[in-house]
Amino acid sequence: MTYQNLLLSIDSGIARVTVNRPDKLNALNQQTLIELGLAFAAFKSDPTVRVVVLTGAGPKAFVAGADIAELVTLSPTQARDASLLGTRVMSAIEQLGKPVIAAVNGFALGGGLELAMACSMRIGSDKAKLGLPEITLGLMPGFGGTQRALRLMGKAAALELMLLGAPIDAARAHALGLLTQVAPAEQLDEVVTAIAKKLALAAPHALRGILDAVNRAGEGAIEQALEFESTAFGLLFATADMREGASAFLEKRPAQFRGA
Repeated sequence: MTYQNLLLSIDSGIARVTVNRPDKLNALNQQTLIELGLAFAAFKSDPTVRVVVLTGAGPKAFVAGADIAELVTLSPTQARDASLLGTRVMSAIEQLGKPVIAAVNGFALGGGLELAMACSMRIGSDKAKLGLPEITLGLMPGFGGTQRALRLMGKAAALELMLLGAPIDAARAHALGLLTQVAPAEQLDEVVTAIAKKLALAAPHALRGILDAVNRAGEGAIEQALEFESTAFGLLFATADMREGASAFLEKRPAQFRGA
């Protein structure tokens, strides 16, 4: 389909999604959220897509936040609906069952940071700025930010980020566990592409097992989470990829995983 606010491409198992509103610093309006939901629903059902890279257009921003001009027009009921839409989209990204890499090329603030936190990995430019500044507008995160910040950084750092509202640089974000890795701005695409290519060659069923064990089972009690892990581990023994991986190891050759 044709998207108004996204640029999409798929090559060698890697889908690339660019939020394309550079004149608005790629702010998330309702249309963009709907399009992200549709794109990721298509990726989920497309076996040729092994990994997704998500970034923002232009040199300044990944996504600078929600579209405030649109938000201020909402009634309380409409605002709740907007929050639920954003939450559904973020959850769909987090629960895709395929790795999603956020290439944080600039500002990732508010809804933009919430979008990045829904991804499996976050690779940031050394010039990136990250934050949850909703408090400065008399608001709070509404796309899952309170919960994902807590789980990624811990209570103290999450509360600091949300209560003070001040952005942090890439180095501090990495130290807090918010960024997976930091790369020089001019090398960000190269670093992200290398990681994406490696993931695209991995066994899809095993990738999904890991992601589900962390994102789904990891939120429950340890006993149930461990049982989930053991079940997922056992099910992988029914896949051709597991047999291929074991054979390749024993034969000292690269494995060729086909998602079977």
